[in-house]
Amino acid sequence: MLLVVTPNPALDVTYTVPALRPHTTHRVGAVAAQAGGKGVNTVRVLTALGHRALCVLPLGGPTGTAVAADLTAAGLPHRAVPVAGDTRRTVAVADGDDATLFNEPGPRISPAEWRRLAAEVTAALPAAGVLVLSGSLPPGAPGDGYRELVALARDHGVPTVLDADGPALTAALPAGPTAVKPNAAELLAATGRTDVPAAAAELHRRGAGAVVASLGPEGLYALTGEGAWRCAPPEAVAGNPTGAGDAVVAALAVGLLTGTPWPAVLAEAVALSAATVLAPRAGHFDRAAHLRLRETTTATAVPA
Repeated sequence: MLLVVTPNPALDVTYTVPALRPHTTHRVGAVAAQAGGKGVNTVRVLTALGHRALCVLPLGGPTGTAVAADLTAAGLPHRAVPVAGDTRRTVAVADGDDATLFNEPGPRISPAEWRRLAAEVTAALPAAGVLVLSGSLPPGAPGDGYRELVALARDHGVPTVLDADGPALTAALPAGPTAVKPNAAELLAATGRTDVPAAAAELHRRGAGAVVASLGPEGLYALTGEGAWRCAPPEAVAGNPTGAGDAVVAALAVGLLTGTPWPAVLAEAVALSAATVLAPRAGHFDRAAHLRLRETTTATAVPA
């Protein structure tokens, strides 16, 4: 079982417009709302791929009720930790070529609520093959919250995938996450470096077992204990990139679960991520494109 923690979930609202122009009125062509947050998106992808995944997340208020209802309707197994604050919302405005996101900060979580979340994770770890920690920490959460959860997983012999940025990422490194997945901008900001390979090497030295950096349309750069690779999609894709990184996380988690070699894991991650861009909403992917791209995507070894 893949255990996925989403400490700051959301109700994701997607507006589709012909073109996005600032400082003017838009007529929205389509509106969609679904349970979201990076970890929830990852669970959607894992479930669609046929893997057993459990989402642990704090939920509160009317928005939290809507998130829980959508998780149930979508058949996504979850354990909700009740919190006093109202779960946040996010808005993605997609225009066919890209998307613009508006992310609320989320409700403040109390120390007692965080302890309950950590307790739910601890209870689920014995049945988990991989722990995924994904997204921002909510206001009020301990700054080393991810470090605590990575250490819990390590004590249970469970590998971890961490998808976070800023202090939430760097504070977790001493606990030794098995893999971290920042995007290029997050990676450079976390290290102060000016190029991705040097920044990845910095995070590796600071405790990350593997560093997999999203490079947007250029695919992935990965530095692991076994070597370094670059992997790019074999064709350009355009659409809604929201959730593409969450698909990468899903592929990394499955790779750790199955012991798949890194080049094959990275090729699957790039193909699945590109197929997600072609879907209208985060957490969904174009199945035909995924199968086509998986056949033609390869990872190339590069100097570490």
